[in-house]
Amino acid sequence: MGEEKKSGGCMGWFIVLIVVGAIALALGFTLRNKFHHDDDGDSPVPGPPGPVAQKYGDALKIALQFFDIQKSGKLVNNEISWRGDSGLDDGKEASLDLSKGMYDAGDHMKFGFPMAYTATVLSWAILEYGDQMNKANQLDSAKDSLKWITDYLINAHPEPNVLYIQVGDPDIDHSCWDRPEGMTEKRPLIQINASTPGTEVAAETAAAMASASLVFKSSDSTYSSSLLKHAKELFTFADKHRGSYSENIPEVQKYYNSTGYGDELLWAASWLYHATKDQTYLDYVVGSNGETYANWGSPTWFSWDDKRPGTQVLLSRVSFFDSKAATDASLKKYKKTAEAVMCGLLPKSPTATSSRTRSGLIWISDWNALQHPVASAFLAVVYSDYMLTSRAQKIQCDSASFSAKDLRKFALSQANYVLGDNPMKMSYLVGYGDKYSQFVHHRGASIPADATTGCKGWQWLESDQPNPNVAMGALVGGPFLNESFVDDRNNSMQTEPSTYNSAAIVGLLSGLVTTSSVATSFT
Repeated sequence: MGEEKKSGGCMGWFIVLIVVGAIALALGFTLRNKFHHDDDGDSPVPGPPGPVAQKYGDALKIALQFFDIQKSGKLVNNEISWRGDSGLDDGKEASLDLSKGMYDAGDHMKFGFPMAYTATVLSWAILEYGDQMNKANQLDSAKDSLKWITDYLINAHPEPNVLYIQVGDPDIDHSCWDRPEGMTEKRPLIQINASTPGTEVAAETAAAMASASLVFKSSDSTYSSSLLKHAKELFTFADKHRGSYSENIPEVQKYYNSTGYGDELLWAASWLYHATKDQTYLDYVVGSNGETYANWGSPTWFSWDDKRPGTQVLLSRVSFFDSKAATDASLKKYKKTAEAVMCGLLPKSPTATSSRTRSGLIWISDWNALQHPVASAFLAVVYSDYMLTSRAQKIQCDSASFSAKDLRKFALSQANYVLGDNPMKMSYLVGYGDKYSQFVHHRGASIPADATTGCKGWQWLESDQPNPNVAMGALVGGPFLNESFVDDRNNSMQTEPSTYNSAAIVGLLSGLVTTSSVATSFT
């Protein structure tokens, strides 16, 4: 009898321990879900950044290095062994210091339009995911790269109605194959002003300045105020003196031809609203300018030329997190169009775009094919985090509904394709993984650092040997529609990188490197 009682008592305590353990596990799982979501499902609002996903953390560190490779001017704390000072006399003909900034791609041009877009997207990435960058120890690097561009943009705007938008002549520049450190060719300047306006470039530069002012607001209030002053002046200039830079300066059409300036005006006003909370800027985008330029209900592709999808997502932030403004009918149209953009990206949506490769990569163009999937994936991860933070459950795509998890899954698919999950089994991010482009179309990477070439170093372009210098972090143009890739230095449509694509991949990777709530306000 006594032994039976003892045995029964032990069994009872054992059951109690199992129940308590189960409760503890359930509580732990609940708390985990309260603070973090993972790639496999939605959860309530995430809190501080979770663990860093090494894959995306490594890729983010590599991607940011390309900005260092592209820097012009007197370099500071330079860690790129084959890069040195260059472009030190840029701007001198106008008594300006335009030595900083970044070279556009594989050449040595400073094109103000895509450079300003690069700064705006990089600022946006920092504002949304700065805590996640910091968790991956990459925030300082991102801010340093941003400031290298905004220092240049400030100097390029010496008067309220004057903006220098280009350093170098592309015809002269492209007639040479040399290292930037050894450039001897002439580098003339192009400006826009009241009599020769360029609304899209002035407005994009205003967007860059306004967004960057938010990035530096807490760490350098004086610099932030200067950026905001320039942003306001440039927006006024862009709006008051309307005219396309492509029409007024026809020579720019060959490289960065603008299809219109209305999207840049809305984009700049949206960023100025976030930077100032001045209702005037919000009224600008929801009033007649919105009616004229927003193209509500018609999704397009986010790029250096078309800011409408970015504006739609950015203004959706207002609808998600500002209950007073969210009732505005025009703001609802921006959010509805942003949802239409998302629905087009989701592969199982009834309105999914057919512009994809067989493996699922968004694909729009032979030239610079990765621009659109990477930029689209960045918007998708941002929108998914708006949904999570605001506790929005679903978006409706005709008869089907989708969650933040679905958007994040799409973003992951595009990032993973870039990083090697593709038919070529190669990474399109140079320096990541074991297989990546060895023949990047990039002058500095293709010429040994100790070579003396003058302007005519064409033997290095034509060389059948891999580049002597690795262009770490370069996001090359990408695959053809049939998902093939020809790794040839002369194949610039596939092997040339650009700084604006780097900004988008940095934003995408920053959104995927870990998870956290997005701030409900940038200020």
